[in-house]
Amino acid sequence: MIFSKADFGGAVADFEAAVVAQDAKRSGKAFIRLQETFGRAKETELFAGGPRLAAVLEQVPPSPRAVVAVLVGACVERGADAERCAPGVLAGLRAALEGAVAFGEAWAATGGGAFPVPDDGEPGEEIVERTGFEAAVGWWTLSQWEMAAVALLNHRAVRAGLDGAAAVRAGLDEEAAGAGLDERAAGAGLDDATVRGQADSGRGELLRLLTAVAQASGQELRCLSYALRVLDDEPLVVLHRPSATGYLLRLSGIGDNFQLHTLLADALIGGGHVAGRAPSPQEVAVCRETPGQVETAGSFELVAPDGDRLWNEGTPADIPVVDGVRLLVLDEPSYARSWPAGRFFPGMRGDLILERALEPEETERWFARVSPAGELTG
Repeated sequence: MIFSKADFGGAVADFEAAVVAQDAKRSGKAFIRLQETFGRAKETELFAGGPRLAAVLEQVPPSPRAVVAVLVGACVERGADAERCAPGVLAGLRAALEGAVAFGEAWAATGGGAFPVPDDGEPGEEIVERTGFEAAVGWWTLSQWEMAAVALLNHRAVRAGLDGAAAVRAGLDEEAAGAGLDERAAGAGLDDATVRGQADSGRGELLRLLTAVAQASGQELRCLSYALRVLDDEPLVVLHRPSATGYLLRLSGIGDNFQLHTLLADALIGGGHVAGRAPSPQEVAVCRETPGQVETAGSFELVAPDGDRLWNEGTPADIPVVDGVRLLVLDEPSYARSWPAGRFFPGMRGDLILERALEPEETERWFARVSPAGELTG
């Protein structure tokens, strides 16, 4: 398809060609046109443009690279293929996180103090002198990379790709412990670069870098942290202490425990398994995929097996794993609490499926793994 230079598709083609040719003047002009024409872009332009821009991200100069990544994320939000866009954006995210970690180390080594708050421009000369240009850009653009990455992580296939990368590496390590990376890669039919790239792109490594940035800066990129911690097709054993019953459920795409809480109440109370306040169909719908928010109220106290309180503000990934399965205890709510039911990530479908009620013997065995009811801690 041929696009006019005056539309978004033409700007993408011109920017792509200029970046590949390393023509700074031409790419700069095309970069401005990308931003000017995006708002009126047609669906076909967005579908094609997102992956094309993602493919050249690594060759874009550091400062505008994050803005282009945000455009890619915006294309994905309007229908572009998230899986095709993911490699370029997630590689850029990792590089920005690594730069931000280096920024923190250099900042501490040169006197420390409060981290500078990034503005819309580039980091100033004084900051670059203290930390180096790439590290400064990493910290300066991290919020933009967060925006771009979260747009892609809304898609289950992208999250699965991160998990698949980690699984490939873990499987190779387990299968051929002690062997060289080249030998393990060959055994799996992969080349060395592929294995290294997959292993390095896992969400665990991104979370490690993100944690290091938060510790150094005192600032949490909450949306990115929560998006990287989203669980899919995850088994969950739930013990309802007031009724001494247990249930096996499976969750996917749930951004926080507010959302989980409402879906649990629907599955167990709404399903007629335990007593309590069942959420309305509208409250449940906005926690799955319907846009908007609806006021709701708490039905349970979420408790870890050791008796610690699990806050609604946390995520399902906070639920401890016991014998290979996440184990959650539900007590009567200790106080009345209400909040707007909905999704932490409005673009992410959430789901919680009740697979079966546990047999009494199973339930008893699981209850033996949890602390007795008592005063909540945490």
